[in-house]
Amino acid sequence: MKFLKVAPIVCGLALLGAVMSPIVKADDYDKKTTVTFSGPVAIPPVHLQGWGVLPAGTYVFKLLNSSSNRHIVQIFNKDQNQIYATILAIPNYRLVAKDKTVITFNESVKGTPESLRAWFFPGANWGEEFVYPKAQAIELAKVTNLPVLQIAADVTPEVEKPDDPAVIAQLERVPIRAVRPSGEVVEVAQVIQPAPQARQAPTVIAQASPAQPVQVIAAPAKLPATGSSLPLVALCGLLALAGAFTVRSFTKSL
Repeated sequence: MKFLKVAPIVCGLALLGAVMSPIVKADDYDKKTTVTFSGPVAIPPVHLQGWGVLPAGTYVFKLLNSSSNRHIVQIFNKDQNQIYATILAIPNYRLVAKDKTVITFNESVKGTPESLRAWFFPGANWGEEFVYPKAQAIELAKVTNLPVLQIAADVTPEVEKPDDPAVIAQLERVPIRAVRPSGEVVEVAQVIQPAPQARQAPTVIAQASPAQPVQVIAAPAKLPATGSSLPLVALCGLLALAGAFTVRSFTKSL
């Protein structure tokens, strides 16, 4: 008899708990972003053979679902049926989040395309700062007069399959350092501070130098257009509670 009194109440509370639970955005986990470049953009390895520079066009950036704590970004074509690169990155913090995608660039040597520096998802404080091989990192640090992240080991810059498991496994364990404009190699923590004391290095946001104009047009992040089931769940919870009181009154009259 006690079970009849308690069971409906427990069910009703459980349903109300479901109503109060937050809804997770299903498409936020991989930070999928569609970006259009108006000019050529250099990217770090590991990339498809002959694709160290992306031609002007539309691309899709996605965060790989890696089992490690590494941040690995993959770049696809517009239709996502061709992968161009699997790139190592580390968290980059900014104090003020923007409501749109932000791509920052490293200044380049005159006559060469600018290279990717970081990618920020709309509404997020944390972004992805890309890591370059040692030789490229040293050159970029001198040109930009800013520290640049470097892969502190040899990696094959061009491969036939950037999404090969062996490529991903290497990026998950390769050591990362940073190189200063002076050429000094230091630990990442010496040039990138954790939030909230993080200081974002000056960068070019969504534009390039006059010599190589590159405009970035990012498609807004879209969520699946699905109806909410919250009203139905709430109604079920209220009905369950009403049923609990009814059963309780009935048992008292017995």
